[in-house]
Amino acid sequence: MQQWIAEIAYETTSGPKRVTESFYLPSIDDVRAAVSKKGGYTLSVRPHERSPLERVLARSTWWQVQLLRGIQFRSTSTSPGVALWKIIQAETNPRRQNILAPAREALTRGLGIIDALKALNIFDHGTLAILAGSERANRLVEGIPHAIHSITQKKKNARAVMGTMSWLGFDVFSIVSSLWAGKDMVLGYFRDNPPTEPEALEKYTRVVGNLELLWDVLIYSSVGMGVFMGWCMFSFWINRGKKDWPTAKVVRKIPLIGGYLRDLAFADSMSAAARMLRGLVPINDTLHQSAEASSAPDVAEYWIEASVNLGRGVSLGSALDRAPLRRNERLEIASLSDLGQVATVMESISEMRSAAAKTKHKLIVWIAFALTGVFLVIAFGSAIYALSVMNMSMDSMMGGLMQGAI
Repeated sequence: MQQWIAEIAYETTSGPKRVTESFYLPSIDDVRAAVSKKGGYTLSVRPHERSPLERVLARSTWWQVQLLRGIQFRSTSTSPGVALWKIIQAETNPRRQNILAPAREALTRGLGIIDALKALNIFDHGTLAILAGSERANRLVEGIPHAIHSITQKKKNARAVMGTMSWLGFDVFSIVSSLWAGKDMVLGYFRDNPPTEPEALEKYTRVVGNLELLWDVLIYSSVGMGVFMGWCMFSFWINRGKKDWPTAKVVRKIPLIGGYLRDLAFADSMSAAARMLRGLVPINDTLHQSAEASSAPDVAEYWIEASVNLGRGVSLGSALDRAPLRRNERLEIASLSDLGQVATVMESISEMRSAAAKTKHKLIVWIAFALTGVFLVIAFGSAIYALSVMNMSMDSMMGGLMQGAI
């Protein structure tokens, strides 16, 4: 299903009339068929698009929370679907009207509130899973606070990820800028001060050539790392909402970063499952929605396998007691004796995974800091080694560089 904007011509008593209407349908052919049923003629059809500012506003945590709180507040006297319709009708800001247009069309066609919220394309899988599970249990109003908590928690996790990527980016920039600035100065000094003896000159040329090759390797490897990180950030941004894509597969294979993202995914899905159970969502729906909520394939597979085993008659503790949970987490799961403990245990596992993710985050930052030092030590250490091989002093080199700078 997708939002479409169609330009339509209608025959009227005063002549042809041209109007623009929106449709929430699977394809262009369905739009043309709907226009024909209304007695109009399709002039053009295009997908509904948002401006960059509208996309930023729609994806903001503040906007999502305000929309859900508005539905919750108005649902005290009416159904959630009618509450969303009233919010749409009461909106006067043109940008927000454009953002809410797909939900308006979905409700107009008789679809439910979950379909309308999905049509907005602003909520992630985890939030929609909590809302869908609560709606199936006929407790959507009670599930909205859990969805809001999930949104705010994921914002904190996103800040942690962006902080990690920013620090790594700063490290790469520091390496490249330091090496790039120092290369011309150091190698330029060596080239300007060659020895006069033939044997010394040959040795001198060989050492300077090796030094230049080493610095080129360091610089271009740093640039390649920076390009890869930039591409990963761009790919994760444009593929938001998707379950899996090639760049995500590559990033998950990086040992420490892959484990960091896996811990965050487990923490989010376990927390979402606990909130759904607190909202009295049936366990089967909870497992299914938890699988839908996670974008990490191994985490989604965990919930799917647990749901399948539970359907075969396996006890809940045994169905959940499986890899990739760690030993201490599996011990907590195996100790379950009744359904009332499940939410508490899942919250405990979510906290443990969050703590593990924070530890990995700190480790990534320190490793990045150490690698920066290693790169710089190799670069400038090789220059000092070249000086010692050529029987030149650091003082003479620094003096020459200072004179060249003046």
